[in-house]
Amino acid sequence: MPRTSVKTKDRSSPIQLLTPEGEIVRDSKLSFDPLSADLRALYRDMVMTRRLDTEAIALQRQGELGLWPSLFGQEAAQVGAARALSQADMVFPTYREHGVALCRGLDPAALLGLFRGTTLGGWDPADANFNLYTLVIGAQTLHAVGYAMGVVRDSSRGLENTTSGRPGELPAVLVFLGDGALSEGETNESFIWATTQSLPVVFFCQNNQWAISAPYSVQSTVPVAQRAAGFGLPGVRVDGNDVLACLAATRRALSKARAGGGPTLIEAFTYRRNAHTTADDASRYREHEEEQQWAGRDPIARMHAHLTATGAVGQAFFDEIEDEAKVFAENLRSRCRTLPEPDTSAPFEHTYAEMTSELRHQLGQHQAYLASLHEIAELSGDHA
Repeated sequence: MPRTSVKTKDRSSPIQLLTPEGEIVRDSKLSFDPLSADLRALYRDMVMTRRLDTEAIALQRQGELGLWPSLFGQEAAQVGAARALSQADMVFPTYREHGVALCRGLDPAALLGLFRGTTLGGWDPADANFNLYTLVIGAQTLHAVGYAMGVVRDSSRGLENTTSGRPGELPAVLVFLGDGALSEGETNESFIWATTQSLPVVFFCQNNQWAISAPYSVQSTVPVAQRAAGFGLPGVRVDGNDVLACLAATRRALSKARAGGGPTLIEAFTYRRNAHTTADDASRYREHEEEQQWAGRDPIARMHAHLTATGAVGQAFFDEIEDEAKVFAENLRSRCRTLPEPDTSAPFEHTYAEMTSELRHQLGQHQAYLASLHEIAELSGDHA
């Protein structure tokens, strides 16, 4: 049995169920039964998520990807939230939810294809109930709210595929956003619509404290979760490096949403340990001491400490996960380099269900331009 204790905490501090030292604790604001979660599976998910991130950064540095937005340090927030989902729930990500994508069963090569430029979006959202990455900051919050509206209205009309699998429950919508998105009009509008219509949507904000080079302090003087009250929206603040707190909070919010209880805003207080993207240099705006402080709160290390201290697993388990991660990385590298080049006509063919005459004309011009480039290349070769 895991060790548990009861600790008194500051009401404004994030709810924590797994300490950095690996001890499971209780919090009266968020009930959680440790036996309700597969701790070993959560550990594996976080390790595989970090390995995906590490390999993608290496591929970008080798020129195989154009860009990569790292999630290093945010593994617990993503895995905890993702493992609270039911199969019928729908996810709307930003461009950094690589761990959520893995947990939903998305092919990781599809993620790489987006940043390699070999796809036009990446995947069919219906395959894993995981929507396309959204690069426009905050736009996905309105997409999620619109989808939730559709779920409610379809259900009221008795249409199929609008149940969560339990009598009287709807599928919930889980939308991810960063702290920077809170300053966008789209996000504030989505809070209003979700609240006034009591929609089955959960807003999961990974407050990694930096909107590129802008610290959270220039956006707000209160925690993210506290801002929810201004919209009549319940807010909860959890330790974003604690996979158990993220899991428990998201479970509760999704369950409430499915039962018709309306939306919730979850703030996962975490830290982006890498730069915003591989095109960014975080050393220009962050202190090394701050980064070192957060390194001591590593989400994977604390679960490793817990599993080790409780004797839940032996070294063989960790070795097995490491071996699996190596095979995963090797496969990811080889698949990335063999991703097929996109068909240059695809953007025109898939703008509408049926290509318009104007688009057909534009496609002809585009093909003529590409042909001229090919001719120039051949002439250059002849001269050489």
